[in-house]
Amino acid sequence: HDDFQGFWPPEMGFCMEMIPLLRRFGYRFVLVDSEHVRSVDGAMRWEELCYRPHVARFGGEEITVIVRDRELSKAQESGMELAWFEREVRARTKNCDFPPLVTTCTDGENSAWFRTLTPGGGFWEAFYKPLLERARSDQHAIQPVFIKDYLDRFGVGGEVTVGPGAWNTGWCEGGDFVQWAGTPAQQDALTRVDEVSQAIQAALNNAAHLGSRHPELPKLLEEAHWRVLRAETSCNFFWGDAWVMRCHADLDQACEYLERANSHYT
Repeated sequence: HDDFQGFWPPEMGFCMEMIPLLRRFGYRFVLVDSEHVRSVDGAMRWEELCYRPHVARFGGEEITVIVRDRELSKAQESGMELAWFEREVRARTKNCDFPPLVTTCTDGENSAWFRTLTPGGGFWEAFYKPLLERARSDQHAIQPVFIKDYLDRFGVGGEVTVGPGAWNTGWCEGGDFVQWAGTPAQQDALTRVDEVSQAIQAALNNAAHLGSRHPELPKLLEEAHWRVLRAETSCNFFWGDAWVMRCHADLDQACEYLERANSHYT
């Protein structure tokens, strides 16, 4: 759909190998963390690297990457005053000889500043509402923009590579997906997710050829499918080994439904 041109990776986890798959599904751009972005020719200034969209290429395909400013995002998660944010953005973009695209992304679920119900407090009323009011009244103020509109108007900068990794969390810098795939138990569960997912996809493809001869077959495969989707949620891997059993519990049920579905092929 044209209105959904961008992809938000869970936990902002990205690697270059994802590019052909994202393009196959029609995505135009993907958001990545600034910590993992490097210029191909090594000639970009840091403000150009961070505040301009770029192209990344892999496997004969290319995609636009939108770079999240990690430092500003960390400040946003903790809580910040609009005046400070405006000064910081001006300081960071003062040497830009192009319209800068400043992107902040934070986990609102785990920040009290986003969830508070105190009138006049929190991100929405203390920061975001005044930001929009300032943007409406002053054309020189920071202006919000849709990413697709920025790309249509200003295009992309140079070519970059993006190292494998996610955004930063409380104790992990996100590199190489260590927090989500650093232990043998996590790695075994992820391998099993891949195996069960492929088995279900194969069954779905086979079911398409059976037509209406087995009307209960699509229902069984749907039960298996949504369970494997829930099994692979990043939350199951975020907490080390503590929640890995939730992944296996869903995979066990998915396998049960898959086995019942496969009985229709014999």
